Amino acid sequence: MGSSRFANLKFTGWSTVDINYTAVLPEIILSLVGISIMLLTPFVPRERQTHLGYLALAGLVLAFFGVAMGWGQTDLAFFEMIFQDDFGQFCKTFFLFVSTVILLISMNYLEQEKLFQGEFFALLLFATVGMLFMTTSADLIMTFVGLEVLSISTYILAGFKERERKSSEAAWKYFLLGAFSTAFLLYGIAFVYGATGSTKYSKIAEAIQASPDYSLILLVGVGLMLVGFGFKVSLAPFHAWTPDVYEGAPIPIMALLAVASKGAALLALARILYQVLPDLSQQWQTILWPSAVLTMAIGNIAALTQSNIKRMLAYSSIAHAGYLLVGLTAHNSLGTQGILFYLVAYALMTLGALTVVQIVGRREEQYTTIEDYNGLGYRYPFLGIALSVFLISLAGIPATAGFMGKLFVFSAAVQSQMYGLVVIALVTSAIGIYYYLRVIVSMYMGEFKKEEIPITISMPMRIILTLMVLGTLYLGILPGILLNLAEEAASF
Repeated sequence: MGSSRFANLKFTGWSTVDINYTAVLPEIILSLVGISIMLLTPFVPRERQTHLGYLALAGLVLAFFGVAMGWGQTDLAFFEMIFQDDFGQFCKTFFLFVSTVILLISMNYLEQEKLFQGEFFALLLFATVGMLFMTTSADLIMTFVGLEVLSISTYILAGFKERERKSSEAAWKYFLLGAFSTAFLLYGIAFVYGATGSTKYSKIAEAIQASPDYSLILLVGVGLMLVGFGFKVSLAPFHAWTPDVYEGAPIPIMALLAVASKGAALLALARILYQVLPDLSQQWQTILWPSAVLTMAIGNIAALTQSNIKRMLAYSSIAHAGYLLVGLTAHNSLGTQGILFYLVAYALMTLGALTVVQIVGRREEQYTTIEDYNGLGYRYPFLGIALSVFLISLAGIPATAGFMGKLFVFSAAVQSQMYGLVVIALVTSAIGIYYYLRVIVSMYMGEFKKEEIPITISMPMRIILTLMVLGTLYLGILPGILLNLAEEAASF
């Protein structure tokens, strides 16, 4: 898992280096399409600006082809700042998939809320560019740049419904706490640079290997970086912002934060820990172990008391960050493989659940309490079945993607003899079953009130939900294909 594969790749100067644009082709495509949308927005009638989403969709499709062109190649590109490897290509494919789903549900959401602002799609593409740079970065500076591109885009998107107080509050809270986390990360990078003399992953790893007596400056730098990433992943004790921001943000942006932003920060951290800091594993495992315990416990216990389904899913996302951290803390190939599989499973069930929440919430998200789901399974069987599948999978019930994901990350911890961590993970996971089943019970046994506004389900939303349900069940029964892809990517 080290950087030996890239040891023979030497920087030969700015004038002769092969930039290798193929390695950054998806980022270039998305950036150009995003800029084009920004330029076109003033010239498109306001009520038709949601149609710019189709241009964004075309950009995402082209970016998929860009990823395919570089699949299977191993190289350092773009002035030695970008890794082109199986791990990076897997991450790129994952984030393009997530962004495509979020784009499609966003187009429905913007029409529903009468938010005719084309820049929404440009910001979504820029956020995706940030994710791609974070997870393929070979330099701490590039990681920071990717994080900032992602963060600035999501700060704006979180407050996109500027006329609503909750949305504005969400944006401000996210911005202020995000700025603090960025400061921690930047200070950490500065300390690591001071201790090793470089920001390049390979050079840092070489410096650490050459000096087994780790300096205090290096350890402080690593600790500060873990704090910065902890904020972005919503790890305890840096999770407090999550419920308020998720509740106030538009539902598609909640999905972006809960799945894509969290996943990008976690995968970027995984690359740093496994490729740059494997010799410091004892130190960072000592920090991550208790954080995983707190994250799982706080997320699940706090979710028990929630009456708003968005807040419940926000705390649920904190708990799932804890499960992912179990795989990361294990520090073995099965753990990395489990993280990649779990992220795909988590994306399917979370995006699916939030799509149902968006449909049931209707305009201005009027119906987001758990009581509003009373009788939903009888009134709208399709929505009831879909949400039940997603919640059962989130709970980790067998024959679903969520169960297989937990099985792999917990098995990785067992392989590393972290038995106490696994026991705590199983107990907290069992606690989580209650609040997921509470929603299902409400849908099928709750007494429903007369509807003032009937629910309408567009054909695109039906197709998305159907695919999410099938994907969730497929990965729970036949996980082999994705598991093999994750195994190849986990080799770094």
